[in-house]
Amino acid sequence: MEGFNPDHIEVRSAHFIGGRYVEGGASALDVSRPSDGKIYAGVPVADAGLVDQAVQGSWHAFKTSDWAGCAPRERARILRRWADLIDADVTTLARLEAVGSTRPVKDAASWDVPFTADGIRFFAEWADKIGGDVAPTRGDHLGMTLAEPYGVIGAIAPWNLPLVMASWKVAPALAAGNAVVLKPSEMTPFSVLRMAELAIAAGMPEGIFNIVQGDGRVTGDALCRHPRVSKVSFTGSTRTGAAIMAACAESGTKPVTLELGGKSPQVVFADVPDLEKTVRTIARAITINAGQVCVAGSRLVVQRAIAGRFIERLAAVFAELKAGNTWDAGTSLSPIISMREMERIDGIVQRTVAGGARVAAGGQRIAMGNDGAFYQPTILTDVSGDMEAVKNEIFGPVITVQVFDDEDEALALADHADYGLAAGIHTADIGRALRVARGIEAGTVWINRYGRSADYVIPTGGYKRSGIGKDLGRQAYEANLHFKSVLVDFAR
Repeated sequence: MEGFNPDHIEVRSAHFIGGRYVEGGASALDVSRPSDGKIYAGVPVADAGLVDQAVQGSWHAFKTSDWAGCAPRERARILRRWADLIDADVTTLARLEAVGSTRPVKDAASWDVPFTADGIRFFAEWADKIGGDVAPTRGDHLGMTLAEPYGVIGAIAPWNLPLVMASWKVAPALAAGNAVVLKPSEMTPFSVLRMAELAIAAGMPEGIFNIVQGDGRVTGDALCRHPRVSKVSFTGSTRTGAAIMAACAESGTKPVTLELGGKSPQVVFADVPDLEKTVRTIARAITINAGQVCVAGSRLVVQRAIAGRFIERLAAVFAELKAGNTWDAGTSLSPIISMREMERIDGIVQRTVAGGARVAAGGQRIAMGNDGAFYQPTILTDVSGDMEAVKNEIFGPVITVQVFDDEDEALALADHADYGLAAGIHTADIGRALRVARGIEAGTVWINRYGRSADYVIPTGGYKRSGIGKDLGRQAYEANLHFKSVLVDFAR
């Protein structure tokens, strides 16, 4: 997709409730462009009253629209029409995604928008596949379990992949027959509004999919605590996930799905058949979206025999990347979401270096001649497990390097005390790969690759403090249903 002029993009600073735009809120927040720091819009903050309006309207739509009670294939047809409209609107959606986020327009057009549409189609196909079971009981009894939607699902999506992450929350909930109130990030609030418009155009009943704008402290907290919200789904930091769990528990227990932080290892053995391909896989795993993804492969654990060559080639691949505005077609290195986040990333790097680490590449801000927040892809060597850059999620293009000699040492280095979201294993020995995959505590393990494919049936989610529950796959669909037991006694 070609580049565009960001000043020509119009956005709607509003909520989307009951199938229409709704103005107002307790206050407004400035929204800036990461590429140049320019404030280009404001977003209203929905207070508890507006959240209540959205949730109550969503509950009313759930009870009166027959969204849950219609033939499942009809619900699926509406969702597929919605996906088709998203595909057809790729130019508008990609530009809305790119203008104020960290997603380059070419990536938004080629991956984010199609991935969002196909994910909706995937979950639409589950609508008539799961309905409960008949249980084995005595002959004059009939036992059943009935799968039923919760009602209103509260969804809170992050800023790093706004459309994709919103669809992970919204699509399975809607396919299962629920209504949804979504709070997008206040830093990237606009592309999902267009997504909601297209849902209405596809025939989704008004009030089934709603959006409330605002921050986590006010809007997100009110959404989690609302008594009509029966389940909450969130992607973001471990710290915020814990606050969401607490809010849900304090307001009356309700289930949560949480995809949280990660500090994912990339274990590289000396027998990799194609060192250059592996280097480029590792490079992409930490520089895609400038490392601002939960599953970023941020810890390189490499066998000593190839460590020197590997680091040298990794630094060379990093040097090929071109930092630029998200609206420029040639950009291959995204900005950091904000100057504040960029300074936080640099602080971790500098403190780790002060503690004895060595910078093998990068290690500082990229000067762009404006207030854009860009950071050099960075390699830190000579690190130990107690250093800040090894222990803590950085959420930036920074990779640490630890060297091992044998398989047991590789497993020990790959383990992390707190996080277990994802891991990569690179080796020509399939037996070794499977042993290490078994030994690593992580919700997703990739072998001789790193990153998701378009196989939506494979779930994603973490171990340890990296989360609870799953996004994608059958598991994500079933998590939006609860199961009722029915026992009928028809004896004379």
